[in-house]
Amino acid sequence: MSGRLGGRNALVIGAARGIGAGVVERFIAEGAKVVLADSEPVAGAATAERLGALFVETNIAHKPDVDQAVALTVDRLGGLDILVQNAGIYPWTLIENITSEEWDSVMAVNLKGTFLAARAALAVMREKKYGRMVFTSSITGPRVTSPGHGHYSASKAGINGFIKAAALEFAGYGITVNGVEPGNILTEAIVEQRSQAFITSMEETIPLGRLGTPADIANAVLFLASDEAAYITGTTIIVDGGQTLPEGKDFRIRPE
Repeated sequence: MSGRLGGRNALVIGAARGIGAGVVERFIAEGAKVVLADSEPVAGAATAERLGALFVETNIAHKPDVDQAVALTVDRLGGLDILVQNAGIYPWTLIENITSEEWDSVMAVNLKGTFLAARAALAVMREKKYGRMVFTSSITGPRVTSPGHGHYSASKAGINGFIKAAALEFAGYGITVNGVEPGNILTEAIVEQRSQAFITSMEETIPLGRLGTPADIANAVLFLASDEAAYITGTTIIVDGGQTLPEGKDFRIRPE
C-alpha cells in the first residue's frame, strides 16, 4: 500500500462487520491508527483485534457514547483526524405499518447519529484546523427507493442534506465533509438474510453485473479521507456499479 493515511488518526463508527470493517482494514493498510466503534461488543472487539484496531462499544444514538468514543480516540491515539460514521439500521416495513417507535429508532441511529458524531468530532478538529468527515449514505433515498424502506430512505436523504450544511459550516475550520452512497453491497448480512435467488435478481439490475464489496466502498471512503480530496467538500460519491443509470429493465447491450 502507499501509506496515504500515514500519521492520521481515525474513528470509524459502525465497523464490526461489512462496509465499516472494510474501511478499518483499508485505513490500517494505508498507515492510519484506528479506533473501531460499534454497538456489538463481541463482534466489534473481535474485528478490532483481527485488524489491529482499538475497540470501544458505542451506541451512535446516545450522545454520551459518541462523546466517549471521540475522547477515547484522542486519548489513546493522540488526536482525531478522520471521522467515518457508517452505523445504520434498515428494518423492512411498509409505511402503513411503521410505528412511531420504529420511525424514531431508524432516525435516531441513521440521522441523529450522524449529527452526534459530527458534533463530537468537530470540537476536536476545529482546534487543529484540520479534519475529514465521511458519512455513509445510500442510493436508497437520495436516488432511488423500494417498498418497505420509507423511514430508511428518509434518513439517508437527510444525511445528504446534513453533509451539505456541515460542509459549509465547517469549511472555515479546515474540515471537509463528504459521503458515499453505496448501492447493493455483498456483506455478511446480505448473505445471511437473503437467498441466492434474491442476490442474482439484484445482480441483473446492475450494469457491471455484480454486487459491490465492502472493499469497493472502502476505496471511495479512503479517497475522501485522504489529502487527495483536500478540495472536495459537501458532496457524495455514488458507488453502485451503475445501478442508478438505466431508464428501464432492458438496458444491456447485446452485440448479437
